Amino acid sequence: MLPNWSNMTLHLVDYLTHALGRYLDNWSRNSSKAEQALDNTLAEENFRNIVWYLTVMIGMFAFIVMAILVSTVKLKQRKHSDDPYHKYIEEARAERGHKQPHNSPTQNKI
Repeated sequence: MLPNWSNMTLHLVDYLTHALGRYLDNWSRNSSKAEQALDNTLAEENFRNIVWYLTVMIGMFAFIVMAILVSTVKLKQRKHSDDPYHKYIEEARAERGHKQPHNSPTQNKI
């Protein structure tokens, strides 16, 4: 029985997949124990470097988050202080509040 060659791409993919698989199998069998030991050592060193990289990145992220939180807390404390600038803003808001009446949605209902 002859194979159906109507789908040439499918047959070509199958052939190339098997050929590449055979080549890679032969190539991996030919590697020496020294090469395998070197590959294992490099993989272990890369893992160590990744751990240090993640530690540094998480540390930097934590530092930035803590800096933002501390600055926000200090800003809230300063907002309630006797700072003349904040007193000026409070007075301006109070004056504006007396000039413009506040319309709430419940007052506008008929």
